[in-house]
Amino acid sequence: MTTYREEDYLEAILHVVNRKGYAKVTDISKHLGCSAATVTEMFSRLSERGLVNYEKYGGVTLTDEGRKVGTEIDARHQLIRDFLLVLGVPEEVAEMDACMIEHRVHQETLDHLQSFIVSFKDDPKIRRKLDFGHG
Repeated sequence: MTTYREEDYLEAILHVVNRKGYAKVTDISKHLGCSAATVTEMFSRLSERGLVNYEKYGGVTLTDEGRKVGTEIDARHQLIRDFLLVLGVPEEVAEMDACMIEHRVHQETLDHLQSFIVSFKDDPKIRRKLDFGHG
């Protein structure tokens, strides 16, 4: 089981690694808005848990397990964010709320959100009926 903080780091590492192939302490520090020392400490912890490949003063990449966890968290985040946007929540707020909710939402709720979003995106009648005003 990963902690919420570890999940946030794995998601951030996933984004940076997908963009440039590896992540450095400074990349994640900027991404999460925390100190380099805090990132270094978490990199070590994630490495001990087998979730990242980390070389001190070097970069970090995700192990298969780390990529799996990071991808799952990112998918939850995107689904919740999309749902909140459909509801008319401003993008900045939807982004912040998705970051908090992604760690605490039950899988059954996610399944229902997924079904709703698919229906919403695929059926223009639902969009008009719910009158969300987003397209």
